[in-house]
Amino acid sequence: MNIRLADLIDEGALVHVEESRRFYAAKQAAGGQRGPTSYEELQEARRKLDGSQTGASRAVEHIAAAGGRQVPVRITSPTSGRSSAVHLDIHGGGFYMDSAARNDSPNECLADALGVTVVSVEYRLAPEHPWPAAPDDCETAALWLLDEGRRVFGTERILAGGASAGATLVMTTLLRLRDRGLVNRIAGAVLQFGAFDLSGMSPGGRRYADEWFIQAYAGHLSDRTDPDVSPLYGDLRGLPPALILAGTLDILLEDNLAMAARLLAAGNEVDIRLYPEAMHGFTSHSTSMAAHALDGIEAWLASRIR
Repeated sequence: MNIRLADLIDEGALVHVEESRRFYAAKQAAGGQRGPTSYEELQEARRKLDGSQTGASRAVEHIAAAGGRQVPVRITSPTSGRSSAVHLDIHGGGFYMDSAARNDSPNECLADALGVTVVSVEYRLAPEHPWPAAPDDCETAALWLLDEGRRVFGTERILAGGASAGATLVMTTLLRLRDRGLVNRIAGAVLQFGAFDLSGMSPGGRRYADEWFIQAYAGHLSDRTDPDVSPLYGDLRGLPPALILAGTLDILLEDNLAMAARLLAAGNEVDIRLYPEAMHGFTSHSTSMAAHALDGIEAWLASRIR
């Protein structure tokens, strides 16, 4: 079988390439994408993010508890009032910044489009709380949904999704649930441009091995090939259907191709979609390419709960 990169491109995205090209050219001219490279820069980036949070939200704060642990979550219900499923949302931000609250707006859109309740995890951030704090918190939220979903939300159907570090944490959560014999209750997972090899041992992982977020999150570990840190190295058998998205200009593109290949080799159902000339985090950018990709995510998730 001969598979070309072009075969994985979402064909519907091609009409959006020119606009996307202009958007990223302007972004690069303004300084491009660059994450914090020190704790001081991280603190400044967090201050700017905190200052940019505006607007009303209908999300309700709650404490999810399971297995003797607790974690704050934000619950966004559909305006229809009835949930056909619960979607576990895990935000991105390099494991060291951002928040569940900053996903309130897209979570409202998802809740209303699908008629689902979105539960977003306010997991602890590095470097103040390095691994395993974040995966512990995400597992706690998932176990709470499995325990209480029908009583609290009227449904046992669960979806999951995350972007960037959030996609990594979705994978670690699925692996933990699989090892508990519970993952069969997850109907599907959306993985948007995740970082799946923090060890820098694979070709894809080496492309971002010098990023400071890795040191902040897992710098205390002697072996970062632990699947709870780098899920690319896990036993990936018996996982739910997955939709993987990445842009062709994303530094994590090879990482996502490797994860898709390993999931397929392990016998899982995988749909991988690549978006031409899109960079890391593209689904959060104000482009028609992003809108097209988000429509595709909604359609895929809807197909999992019909």
